[in-house]
Amino acid sequence: MTEPFAQPPHDVLIIGSGAAGLTAALALAQTKRVLVLAKGTLDSGSTAWAQGGIAAVLDAGDTFEDHIRDTMIAGAGLNDAQTVEFVIERAPAAIDRLAELGVPFNREQGDLHLTREGGHSHRRIVHVDDATGWAVQAALLKAAEATPNITLLAGQSCIDLITARNQASYSGSGRVWGAYALDEASGTVHAHVARATILATGGAGRVYLFSTSPRGATGDGIAMAWRAGARVSNMEMMQFHPTCLYNLEVKNFLITEAVRGEGGHLINPVTGERYMAQYDPERMELAPRDIVARANDDQIKRHGLDYVHLDISHQPADFVTTHFPTIHEKLLGLGIDMTREPIPVVPAQHYTCGGVKIGLDARTDLPGLWAAGECTESGLHGANRLASNSLLECFVFGEAAAKDILACWDRLDDPPSILPWDESRVTNSDEEVVIKQNWTEIRRFMWNYVGIVRTTKRLERAAHRIRLLREEVADYYGHFRVTTDLVELRNLIECADLIVQSALKRKESRGLHFTLDYPQTDPVPSDTVLVP
Repeated sequence: MTEPFAQPPHDVLIIGSGAAGLTAALALAQTKRVLVLAKGTLDSGSTAWAQGGIAAVLDAGDTFEDHIRDTMIAGAGLNDAQTVEFVIERAPAAIDRLAELGVPFNREQGDLHLTREGGHSHRRIVHVDDATGWAVQAALLKAAEATPNITLLAGQSCIDLITARNQASYSGSGRVWGAYALDEASGTVHAHVARATILATGGAGRVYLFSTSPRGATGDGIAMAWRAGARVSNMEMMQFHPTCLYNLEVKNFLITEAVRGEGGHLINPVTGERYMAQYDPERMELAPRDIVARANDDQIKRHGLDYVHLDISHQPADFVTTHFPTIHEKLLGLGIDMTREPIPVVPAQHYTCGGVKIGLDARTDLPGLWAAGECTESGLHGANRLASNSLLECFVFGEAAAKDILACWDRLDDPPSILPWDESRVTNSDEEVVIKQNWTEIRRFMWNYVGIVRTTKRLERAAHRIRLLREEVADYYGHFRVTTDLVELRNLIECADLIVQSALKRKESRGLHFTLDYPQTDPVPSDTVLVP
């Protein structure tokens, strides 16, 4: 079933209900009618999963220059200096706005409690215990639900952006007019039409077999923007978190960076050696994530281990339980007492540093389309994201997108008549097993061939598999009605291809992209930009 076109009841469409999407919605809703679409529940995105916190210069001994330098060092020189300054200088104001919304940040004698994480030269992470994301998501959702101009719609799987090609009178202008989305409950595909559209869809972590990302992180926004004609940048820069819990029952429980920031040691469980001295003797466990993740991966492969140990049991028990109540409780339920014994950990995919290319105004290449958060490549993270800069990017660019849309509103045309979704030539699928098989295959070969350490041969093998799977999925997509699983599989294939093509183009090792065939780092950093 499809619905006929009607004049849109909303001014702005936002795809994604996490930190970036809701920040933009709240800023726009003072004067505009905003529709926010969420795949799954309204709080099922990555924001709610963020344990660590938000980085901001708030300590008397800290400076913007220090935070900028730490970000650039972690990003291995690939960051855009102007973007880094833009975001970091706006961090304290973002924290103030969240506090006003009721986020209960930890405090000591009235002042914000600041913790330290890997790659930071100062304590500058504001947090709510070890579950900052939940508190931020709850505060933003509460504010959005109380705002009359915001409509929140859960259970909507966006299939593709509506562009000028979908107008009743065809145009090749590339103008974006909203998105076609599957309502999961009814099976109906709706054309959600708007004057302005913001992508806030998160990353592509589920391309990998082991990931700390939520189930819905299938790169939907990146894939949709690419198909619509937007450039993507630095997709090879996929961050692997060094310390994901190793447990056969629990697949993606993250052990926050702050455990190392508060004194946790990485230990080889067989030799008992605190091994980070081999890899980064000066910073040890506080080295940036790419270095620690490669060290953990090297120890596991070299010694034939299933995991390494992260040990903070030398700290007082009440110190550990006070700083990490959520992790402590979760581990106790699994039979691990982190106050008395080490935690078994492995590296896992954690964050997509590349994405849809945007400017400081959050504009993409496509007229009518803005983007913010993990689905973008803004220039903030470069070749490796500094811990706790991700939520910060969401707030700053969510705000920037809203500000730019409001500034140019009078120059944005009213939407034309849009064609309804056409499913006249498709039938219901009787082969769901094909989706499951292909989904599993992608994630497995991406982990094995396009993981923490890469080679050209492995990347070429992955590219070959992607070509075959792309044909299968395109054939399937052309014959059967869309489901969320099919939409996600199609987007996973697209993102896997973008990652592999980007990795093959970079003939050096830099930050998160480490290849045995090109171990050197070139003297002049350059972005890997793919053009549709």
